[in-house]
Amino acid sequence: MRNGRTLVQLAEELERQRTTKKDLVLHSSMMRHETGEGGDTRLIVDHVEGGQFAVTELARRQLAGKLNIPYAYFERMRVEQPGLLDSNVNTWLQTDDSRRMLRTLDGQARAVLSDRYRRLDNYDLASAVIPILKTLTDLRFESVELTATRMYLKAVVPVLAYTMTPGDVVQAGIVITNSEVGHGTLSVQPLLYRLVCSNGLILPDRALRKTHIGRALGSEDNQVQVYQDDTLRADDRAFFLKVRDVVQATVTETAFQEAARKMQRTMGIPLTGDPVRSVEVLADRYDLSEGEQTGVLRHLIQGGDLSGYGLVNAVTHFSQEVEDYDRATDFEEIGGKLVELTSKEWDGLLTA
Repeated sequence: MRNGRTLVQLAEELERQRTTKKDLVLHSSMMRHETGEGGDTRLIVDHVEGGQFAVTELARRQLAGKLNIPYAYFERMRVEQPGLLDSNVNTWLQTDDSRRMLRTLDGQARAVLSDRYRRLDNYDLASAVIPILKTLTDLRFESVELTATRMYLKAVVPVLAYTMTPGDVVQAGIVITNSEVGHGTLSVQPLLYRLVCSNGLILPDRALRKTHIGRALGSEDNQVQVYQDDTLRADDRAFFLKVRDVVQATVTETAFQEAARKMQRTMGIPLTGDPVRSVEVLADRYDLSEGEQTGVLRHLIQGGDLSGYGLVNAVTHFSQEVEDYDRATDFEEIGGKLVELTSKEWDGLLTA
């Protein structure tokens, strides 16, 4: 499993962000787009509560989507014809009747979202969920991280353990993820943690997923409404009670044993074809890059286990080499998807 921050470091960064982030809900016509000589873009909010905000890559992508500008064309204009980009964006902003939520942090526009976007902020989530997790017997935070797009809490409960083969033990765990910038739902998912190699595998079943859609915020077209951390917090607390129930259900003995047996069954699935071709099929199915494909194949060969179990562990072991934490987590999720495959779905990988 990819290492992240310490729990103390996470808490410090969440506290820092809490004091500097600000959300604006405003009519689209109150925003103006400017592109600098180097291709850097900024949004200017013409209001006393506004200001100038550098636009992140994700926010550019979201802005293009809201205005129905193909992102490839948006980027081409940004690089080759910045004046044309500003003209296009500002024309559509002025004619767009919608209200938007502009999420800012450290002077950057980090997300351009609908005014119906339902905030579930990382600080509030961590404050509510970490005490719940700590009630689980001997719980250990194995990896926590805060990226530009998501917060991750990955924890293991060592008292729930299952022996795959002598010397190969997996432990129960849980993964909680959240995005403040519209890059995914809040989710609670089961985790299997393999001791021999510190691999983490995230299972898709029994997952709680909470979309960030709620009631529209704001009313007057000529107003900017500023939302900080106390807004909507009562509604959040009600939802966090549901999160508590799901956390407790996710790490039960019964649920863990069922998940571990699913993983164990992949030991009896032999890769009868060409391992190179099997990994190529895997790469096509799960959209792996050439370098990622090579890394998974290397771990499969080094592991010396040409079975479904060997392939699952090659995928999750490779995740530890991936620098980007979000992408590393993708590989832990791919491992979980492999465990859930039906016999028919395995066929294309086994006999390739």
